[in-house]
Amino acid sequence: MVARVLWKPRKILANRTECVSWPKPLPFPFPRTNPAISNVFAGRGRRRNRPCFAPRSFSDVPNRTIRPTGKLPSNWAATRIQSVNGGVASRDPASKAWQTFLVLAIPGLFPPEDRHRVVILATEKPAEQGVPTAQWSLSDLAARILNEAHAAAMSRSTIFRILDDAAFKPHKSRYWLNSHDPDFEAKALAVAKLYLDAPHLYEHGELVLCTDEKTGIQALEPKYPTKPARPGDPARREFEYIRHGTRCLIATLAVPTGLVIGDVLARRTSADFCRHIRHVAQQFPEIDRFHWVMDNLNTHWSLDFCRTIARLSHIPFHPKSLKTGAQRRAFLTDLEHKHVIHYTPKHGSWLNQIEIWFGVLERRLLRRGEFHSKKDLMQQLLRYLDYYNAHWAHPYQWTYTGKPLVA
Repeated sequence: MVARVLWKPRKILANRTECVSWPKPLPFPFPRTNPAISNVFAGRGRRRNRPCFAPRSFSDVPNRTIRPTGKLPSNWAATRIQSVNGGVASRDPASKAWQTFLVLAIPGLFPPEDRHRVVILATEKPAEQGVPTAQWSLSDLAARILNEAHAAAMSRSTIFRILDDAAFKPHKSRYWLNSHDPDFEAKALAVAKLYLDAPHLYEHGELVLCTDEKTGIQALEPKYPTKPARPGDPARREFEYIRHGTRCLIATLAVPTGLVIGDVLARRTSADFCRHIRHVAQQFPEIDRFHWVMDNLNTHWSLDFCRTIARLSHIPFHPKSLKTGAQRRAFLTDLEHKHVIHYTPKHGSWLNQIEIWFGVLERRLLRRGEFHSKKDLMQQLLRYLDYYNAHWAHPYQWTYTGKPLVA
């Protein structure tokens, strides 16, 4: 309900014929710079199924005031009128300056329930509303609202403003990978704690390492040379390319130092992975204990890998007691060994810091690289590894502590 402000002159004003039971408004309280607003005020605008004046929302009046914008004639006085919810629309004592005004029902003004309906509709799937598309568009939302019974028509720009006010973007989406690991929180907390303790462990002869494979790296050569960038014109790359094959990169990141050790191979078999583990261990002869963080790939808990860890840890190896995956995992995660494996949760490989470095490699080299053969790809990868370790290697600042993320 609107709290009406009646300006009581010494002469009684006649009611407007356009707005039945509403008082004749005062001279416009702000400049008429918008022709559309002027036309609506004069009754020549678009037809609205509401009074000439309406509140911005049900909570805007009666207690909202604005800075005075002018002065009344000396023979005018403001009368305080009680609203239905107990509020007042003007201050006491009465002021001769305009303290409140009734909001003009300009085009695009809709009650809260109509705005709420737009947001609710945008959260539903289009197919559930009879629209055979995978995502909503502004035109689809406008047409669906128009087809609803007793719904006022909305323009695309109005719907955009309503969704923008709610920070809602139905045209955007992200990939999401659910983890059904029942011990996800405990495993994530253990890995995060290991990262946070990595500098302290390194000072006491224990090294935290992150290992993973980046497979399917393609050796692509553009069919025609790339045109270099010029002022006002970006570089132009030929979209046709020649495929020369693929290579696999197995890389390990030293968490406390940021050093990266990698091997470029044709495959990623269990033997290749074990060879990489021995290569990394040879680079740190002074370390007393190794903590390896890796995902749950089958080559990371194979029998060959158990044999390699047993040899590096100088402990006896009994293959008959390591027939099942559970037995192998228990053996590899034994904290008494020199080499201890810490597995990330299932579908939680994003907890592996080497994935961060793989993203850097993709942006810095692979995305715009030109590789004329598989050998050329391998040489460029190894050169980038040397360049990164010489100039850019640094420990990542890990901020995730394993606690549930709160929006």
